[in-house]
Amino acid sequence: MSELKCTGTIKQIGELIKFDSGFQKVEFILTTNEKYPQDVKFDIVKEKAEQFLQYNKVGDAVEVDFNIRGSEYKDKYYVNLTAWKVFKADVEQFTGLKQDSPVELEDATKTHISESDTLPF
Repeated sequence: MSELKCTGTIKQIGELIKFDSGFQKVEFILTTNEKYPQDVKFDIVKEKAEQFLQYNKVGDAVEVDFNIRGSEYKDKYYVNLTAWKVFKADVEQFTGLKQDSPVELEDATKTHISESDTLPF
């Protein structure tokens, strides 16, 4: 499977859940940076869960590398997105804009469309 990545803003971070077996996990919600943003739930497990809580907070722009984990239980299928690497996203990379440069929009009056450029429908 190819490398899976998702970039967005941390919307919510759940509590650290510890199991008797020593296994631990934390769930977090990431709002993607797209035209139509999506809220996506990720799990982060084992020792990386504590590291995640130490270095991340709600509102941080991050990039998440993750794996898709699937399982079946009593004829029902479940899918988890398990993060294995979370790091701060560069503002320029995250938004596509340099932080210190203003956005330049093309002046609509400079755009000229001739009749030959228009579609026939």
